[in-house]
Order: sequence, then structure tokens, then C-alpha cells
Amino acid sequence: MSGEPTRTQGVQSVDRALDVLEILSAGQGALGVTEIARRVGLPQGTTHRLLLALTARGYVRRESDRRYAVGLSAMRLGDAAYRELGAIAREHLVALVALAGETANLAVLEGEAMMYVAQSPSPHTLRIFAEVGRRVPVHSTAVGKATLAAMPPGEAARLIDVLDLVGSTPRTASTRDLLLAAVERVREDGYAIDDEEQELGVRCVAVALPAISGLRVAVSVSGPSERFSRSRAREVGARMPQVIAGLADAYGAPPGPPAAG
Repeated sequence: MSGEPTRTQGVQSVDRALDVLEILSAGQGALGVTEIARRVGLPQGTTHRLLLALTARGYVRRESDRRYAVGLSAMRLGDAAYRELGAIAREHLVALVALAGETANLAVLEGEAMMYVAQSPSPHTLRIFAEVGRRVPVHSTAVGKATLAAMPPGEAARLIDVLDLVGSTPRTASTRDLLLAAVERVREDGYAIDDEEQELGVRCVAVALPAISGLRVAVSVSGPSERFSRSRAREVGARMPQVIAGLADAYGAPPGPPAAG
């Protein structure tokens, strides 16, 4: 029994340290001790001790103005987590390739962009290739629009407000009203289509998964528009949730079907 309080205090310290890391990884830049303490609901002294410990291990870095940001050790964990996401998704991506005959991708929301973290290529010689690690706009991609549609409307609207709605092609939804209308169509259809909006000659369809520990994840199928027609993209999009139904459970996401993307 004498060891129980120590164990409990240790667990509490871990929880508090993770709270600090989650605040710093929320994409709002470096923060001072006072602001971090306020957000995690801890005394400044306790927060400062946690920051010193995390800094010593490289999970937090202290900037010259005495503010704190995520350190390289935490970034390495993020890279490892993305590799694990890709490994878990592999069989589902292969199943999507079998369904559509086109390349399947896994992407996550990183700040104000989508980043591809895994891919299973099409068997065709002429195929679409999205390099793992590549970041693409939210508003002009199927994975991005699927992700917006899976968010609570208020959260999606706040993200849209900070996006740079550049028209990648003449088909891009390059105004707030056009993008909001496109996202509403995604909610109605259950899948998102990039109809040559990011790149002429390329068509994609995507659905989103439930948020995984706060991470927004979407899967897509992409192919040359001459071969991957609108009607074929709609057919594939309607069947994608069934094909990836077990993927959310494999990630440890809450039970239930994938969110309409």
C-alpha cells in the first residue's frame, strides 16, 4: 500500500505532461508559461517544472523570448505515429485499389493543410502518384473537403476562415461561400470529390474517418480523369465506407461507421 500514492502521483504527472504537450501541439505557436498554465489549469510553478523536465528530454524547446514550443523528440514521435498509421491502413488501401483500380491514399490534417502519410499504387502504368509527406491544400482536395465535412460545422468554419483559398485550377472552390456549399454537398453525399480542382487531369474521391485522438484522417482514391470518370468516382465513393469500415477500429477510434466525407 505504501507505493500506491507514489504510483498515483506519477500517473498524474504523466497526465499533466501530456496536457502540456497537447497544448503546445495545437498549432498556435510558442506559448509562455502563464498562458500554458492557464490552459492546462495548473499553477505556474508546477507548469514551469513540467516544462523544464520536457525540455531536458527534448520534447519541448525554449525559445529566446522564454516561450515554449514542441521539441524535436516530440516531432520524431509524430513521424513514428504516422508510419504506424500507414502500416495499419495498408490492407484497407490495397482493398480500395482492388475496388477502384486506382491509387489509394491516406492523409491527415496538419495545421491548415492535408499531408499524405501512406499510399497503395494503382496497377496501371499511367497512375496518379502523391508523394508521402506531401502537403496539399484543404479546400481543393477530396481529402480536405472530406475532412471539413466530418468536423463539427463551427470547427470547419473556423478552419475555412484561415485558409488561403487560392484557385489551383479554374474548377477550385476559391471563395468561402463556394467552399461552404461544397462541404455541405459532401455531407449530403457521404463522400467528397476533387473534380480536377487541385490538378487538371486528376480526379479523386475521399471519405473521412472518425477523429483519432484528435487527429483528422481521410482516405482517397485518385486517378486520371479520362479513365476515372465522374460516374465511376461517385460509384467508388458510395462503396468506400464499407471497404474501410474496420479501419477506424484498427486505429482505436470510437466505434461506428466512418464519418461522411
